[in-house]
Formats: sequence, C-alpha cells, structure tokens
Amino acid sequence: MSTRIDIRKAVPEDAPAACALLRRSIEEGCRDDHRDQPAVLGLWLGNKTPANVSAWFASPSNFALVAQSEGQLVGLCLLTQAGKVALCYVLPEALRCGVGRALLAAVEEQARAWNISKLHLHSPAGASAFFERHGYLNAGKEQSCFGLECDLLWKRLDGACVLPQGAARRRFCNCSE
Repeated sequence: MSTRIDIRKAVPEDAPAACALLRRSIEEGCRDDHRDQPAVLGLWLGNKTPANVSAWFASPSNFALVAQSEGQLVGLCLLTQAGKVALCYVLPEALRCGVGRALLAAVEEQARAWNISKLHLHSPAGASAFFERHGYLNAGKEQSCFGLECDLLWKRLDGACVLPQGAARRRFCNCSE
C-alpha cells in the first residue's frame, strides 16, 4: 500500500465500497474476535449493507470519513453527535500504516467542533490496544449488540481527568461534567 493517505468526508455514493471494506475488515481482520462463529459473524455483518451504509453516511447526525490510497477505500470512521465512534475500520492490508490514526484524529477534531468533550466506543478485544494507544481509557467488558464481548472505551477531549503516570484506571471517571 502507498504511504499517501487521503481523508475525506464520506458520501452516500461511497456506500458499496465502504460496505465491502467493513465486511472484509470484520471477516478477516477481526477473526480472532468472532472466531469464525457463524452466529456472531452473521449478527455483526447483518446490518452492513450498502443501503444501510449509505443511510449512515447521509444522516445529518453522523460525521463519516473515508480514507483512500491510490483511489481505493482503505478505511472508514463514523462519529455520531452523541459522541460515539460508531465505526472505525481499516482494510487488513492497510493496518499499521497510519490509516486508523488519521481517521481517529479527524473524528476527534469534528467532535471538538461539535463541542463534544467525551467520546466513547465499543471495541472488540483485538482492536482495543489501538484505541488505548490513542488515549482512550478501557472501562471494562460489555456485551455488544452483536453478541460479542467488547471493551467500552472512552476519551475526554478537553484534557480533563487525565490519569497521572502509574495511576490505576477506574471504571468511570469521577470528574464533574
């Protein structure tokens, strides 16, 4: 993969390629999480259709970005106005090339523009370390809507409640909102 990555706002016309990216990323890149269990994989992929992805991109309450390299979609990220990073996926061959980092930085910038001070997301175990490297705190395990045990992660964007070096992580931040 080329090292040049272009990040741009997703448009509904990106939906077929974005849907294929989502499905491939889940099927191949998240194999350690779903362990090829048909029931889990079926639920996880069930809403990943071009029509749904197009609707997610078109919704005014969502901010969706795609990453391109040499004309191919290699990643996508979706932020809701409720402060949830609902999607953050990268093609398996584009992992560890800066795609996820660039997408996450861009949605965090949008969250700040929307005056959202805290983001949250559910991540399968295999991706949690990526988010933790980018400042997200792991609040523990939760069951996702797809029947997969996921980590609940969150991040304060205003810099408040940053844990001192060596401090133990707590399940929830005790900062005043």
